[in-house]
Amino acid sequence: MKKSAAERILMFLKMRGEATSLLISEELAITKEGARKHLLNLSQEGLIKSVAKSEGVGRPSTYYTLTEKGFAQFPDMHADVTVQLLRSVKNLLGENALNLLINDREKNTYERYEKLLEKAESLEQRLEILANIRTEEGYMAEWKKEEGEYFLIENHCPICAAAAECQGFCRAELSNFQNLIGSPYKVDRVKHILLGAQRCVYKITQ
Repeated sequence: MKKSAAERILMFLKMRGEATSLLISEELAITKEGARKHLLNLSQEGLIKSVAKSEGVGRPSTYYTLTEKGFAQFPDMHADVTVQLLRSVKNLLGENALNLLINDREKNTYERYEKLLEKAESLEQRLEILANIRTEEGYMAEWKKEEGEYFLIENHCPICAAAAECQGFCRAELSNFQNLIGSPYKVDRVKHILLGAQRCVYKITQ
C-alpha cells in the first residue's frame, strides 16, 4: 500500500534523525511548498518539532525531528504482551529459565542468518544482506562506510520494550553480530536506543 507524503516524511525523519524542509522535498521528490505544508500539519499534530541551527553566515537553518509522539508512530511489536510473558517466565521459572529462552532465540537467529549469509564473499556483502534481513524484521537497518570504517545502523527497535525489560536480548544481538561478521573484525555497539540514542549503531573495525 502506497504511503502518504506525511507518512513518508515521518519515515524519513525516523531514518535520518533530522532534516530541513529543502532536504525533505528533494529526497521525497515533492515540491518545497508541499513539504512545508506537510511539515506544518505534522507540527500542529505534535508529531514533529523544529529547531533553528546556525551554520555560519546567514540566517539559521530550520531542522525538523520527531517528537515522542512521532516516535510512537513506529510501535514496538506486541510490547505489552511480550513484557508480561517475560515477567511471567522470570517469576514462575526463574532468571535461569529466562536466560535459556534468550540463548535459544540467539542460537536460532544465528543459524537462520548464517544460512542467508553463506554466499557473501566480502564484509560489504555480509553487511548488505544483514541490513536487508534486519529491515524485513522491522529494524530499518542500513550500513555505511565512513573514513574507512564500517557501521551497521538500526533506526528502529521493534522489540524495544522486551529489550528494556531484559537486556539479555541486546547482549545476544551484539554477540550474534560479532559471530556473523567474524574474524578478523570486532563489532562494538557505539550508540544504543536503550541509553537514549535515536538509533543503535554498531561499529565494525579490523
